[in-house]
Amino acid sequence: MANLKEVRARIASVTSTRKITSAMRMVSAAKLRRAQDAVAGYVPYEEKLSDMLHDFLAYSSGDLNIPLSEKREIKRVAIVCISSNSSLCGAFNSNIIKKVKEIVAPYEKLGRENILIYPLGKKVAEALKKDNFELQGNFIPIVEKPNYGEVAIIANQLMLMFSNKEIDAVELIYNHFKNAAVQQIRNEQLLPLTPLSNKNKKAQGKTLDYILEPDQDYLLAKLVPQAIRNKMYGALLDSIAGEHGARTTAMQTATDNAGDLIQELQLKYNKARQEAITKEIIDIVGGAESLR
Repeated sequence: MANLKEVRARIASVTSTRKITSAMRMVSAAKLRRAQDAVAGYVPYEEKLSDMLHDFLAYSSGDLNIPLSEKREIKRVAIVCISSNSSLCGAFNSNIIKKVKEIVAPYEKLGRENILIYPLGKKVAEALKKDNFELQGNFIPIVEKPNYGEVAIIANQLMLMFSNKEIDAVELIYNHFKNAAVQQIRNEQLLPLTPLSNKNKKAQGKTLDYILEPDQDYLLAKLVPQAIRNKMYGALLDSIAGEHGARTTAMQTATDNAGDLIQELQLKYNKARQEAITKEIIDIVGGAESLR
């Protein structure tokens, strides 16, 4: 009978866990829908603006004075990496941490003091801090409540440092939301700005159809920084959607596994109960036979 009590206790425990994971799945699904709406409302604008910038740069003739596109020897690099603040979302954070370490590895020869880490998210910040990287600030609240203004401050700081030659490159690492079950790691170079080649554009049959007002220099001065700020904010929204998608999938899997485990335990309980009843019947029959 002690075995029956243990199985009953385990069934109750797994049932309780299943209720928790099911509730977390529903909460994450609701957050995912809001995050998808945010991505759908912003990212197309960001991508269109970026595409316009690349078109303009690719088809422009003559020398363009764009300080943010200056290529030089990399002596100091900044890496912006986005993760979540909480766990229970599968391999979402571990994949980002692994990718960051992979990207950082070639820069190790520069010295840790020349690798500036901007961690947007608690999990990646904790992992890199354990590896003795010096983090450039606390950006945990940005992931909880994404705010364009706060992201713009970081982007402006990076652009200023690049213009002042305090850093020579900026890389962005984040999870791209493809669907609730799939998140793709993306590693993109923010600075220096690298426009798509004119040759590739023409090979795709694209033509430039823009009227520039008031002039080229004014547009570049406004468009380039705006595109970089938009890219960082769009990546943050994309990553948040990926986080909720990953957590929804992870909690659904956990709920399904708990259901399967409950069925196995229930079968085990029924077998143990049947064995106990059979044993008791045999004892009773045996006792009755001894009394004859």
